[in-house]
Amino acid sequence: MAGPGPLIRRLRRRRPWSAPVAGDWRDARFSVIDIETTGLDLHDDQIISVGVVHVVRGRIEADRWYQVIRPSCAIKPEAMKIHSLTASELSAAPDVDEVVGMLRERVAGTVLVAHAAWVERAFLDRALRHAGERLPVGIVDTAALARAAGLHEGADHEPQLEALAGVLGVPAHTPHHALGDAMTTALVLLVLASRLEQQRGHLDVSDLVDLTRAYP
Repeated sequence: MAGPGPLIRRLRRRRPWSAPVAGDWRDARFSVIDIETTGLDLHDDQIISVGVVHVVRGRIEADRWYQVIRPSCAIKPEAMKIHSLTASELSAAPDVDEVVGMLRERVAGTVLVAHAAWVERAFLDRALRHAGERLPVGIVDTAALARAAGLHEGADHEPQLEALAGVLGVPAHTPHHALGDAMTTALVLLVLASRLEQQRGHLDVSDLVDLTRAYP
């Protein structure tokens, strides 16, 4: 049997951020993350803003974090139309190496959450490469939880965050802004976790991680 490929071997050599994956979800500390980028090319585009919203013991905390990032590449026009961030706005911002250090401190000891988390994982793992680090394996994906709850059957595309918020009856906060989308994702997380708990009878953090893996 062939061994793991070079990309997998490189990832294994990088230290994953630690994150708890045990205990009742209602007792857990979550960090909900969203990013905006210069575009969606996973190899060449870069992160230009990040937002974090904390959910602690089933409640959204007032302590929220938003930071813009100075990229070293141009912002693609199609991306700029979505998030409205311009190069001039970001010219005095810190670079990505500095910001991921701030992010590490903000989310230490918490369970990471994102909507369509493959985007955050791809861009943040690349940004963490120079530090020899990567995100934890156990990220909770609210898009996967929506599929697990039977709210999205399409296999060819992700459930859109704003549309999912509408289905669940929660407001969409400033779409395509990293902090606004993180807030919306936090609300979606709480509703989906409550629904899944009703369906299953009990829900641990490990169950949320397992459902994320089972409904990619």
